Amino acid sequence: MPHRAFVGVGSNLGDRTGNVNEAIDKLLALPDTRIVRLSSFYESEPHGDAKTWFVNAALEIETEFKATDFLKQLKKIEEAMGRKRVKGKKWGSRIIDLDILFFDQEIVNSRNLKIPHPRIAERRFVLLPLAEVAPQHSHPVLGQTVSQILATSQDTKRVTLLPPGA
Repeated sequence: MPHRAFVGVGSNLGDRTGNVNEAIDKLLALPDTRIVRLSSFYESEPHGDAKTWFVNAALEIETEFKATDFLKQLKKIEEAMGRKRVKGKKWGSRIIDLDILFFDQEIVNSRNLKIPHPRIAERRFVLLPLAEVAPQHSHPVLGQTVSQILATSQDTKRVTLLPPGA
């Protein structure tokens, strides 16, 4: 039986939209995995050490991979696209970022994987595209839908819808 995953995608280096599209293509190429829904693309003000704005999207995916194996596949895509992780530096610029936001209704709290993503409620750049693909999806810890979380988000960073093809 396939698992239902929700993935956040972001890029703020180089051809940001092209990078997001390339990551989506690589997700489509994974075995036993299909994209159910893809959000619009959004441009978002950076958090943390990043200086340039991001392009973000969210996807609903069906996959036969278990959560830990799916994470390994996402990391392989990031590495293949040139993502370099800098130890001790969080929220910096990146060519691509793929995050598991939800995986079924699982709650995982291991060193390498946290599901649901621990900062969903704090990030409008995640919530806006996620609300497009899964507005009624219930957060297994907070007990609220994505739409409800978005409505009460305290994040004041700017996030704007990009026109198709931008």
